Amino acid sequence: MKQVFLDTNIVIDLLADRKPFSIAAAQIFNLAVAGKVKLYISAVSYNNIYYLLRQSLSNNETIKLLNELSEMAEIADVSKAVIKKSLKSEFKDFEDAIQYHCALSLNKIDFIVTRNTKDFKKSVLPVMNAEEAMSIIENE
Repeated sequence: MKQVFLDTNIVIDLLADRKPFSIAAAQIFNLAVAGKVKLYISAVSYNNIYYLLRQSLSNNETIKLLNELSEMAEIADVSKAVIKKSLKSEFKDFEDAIQYHCALSLNKIDFIVTRNTKDFKKSVLPVMNAEEAMSIIENE
């Protein structure tokens, strides 16, 4: 079973139903629910997701979605070491650096899924978009 780290934008695509991106994101989550892939999301993603969803949903609706999300994916801790490595990294976007070093700290991630693959050029882990990830997961 593949171990997949999801960037925040993939989760927001799903929960905010940002078409056409939400379709592939939903397929990845459906495979997780079916037990065909294990998903990981960084703890820091939760506050970003909350902030964005809260602009169009009530607090209760947003918290409900985040609770459902926590049942479908593992929450990866963002440690002091992850932050220190992110601060020293060559990533142009600090949030992406945190996501990357969080994924790297898990020592079991097969690849990172993001809509911004160009922002992860320095990654030693494979990085792909949701459609590419679906192809790999389904062909396993």
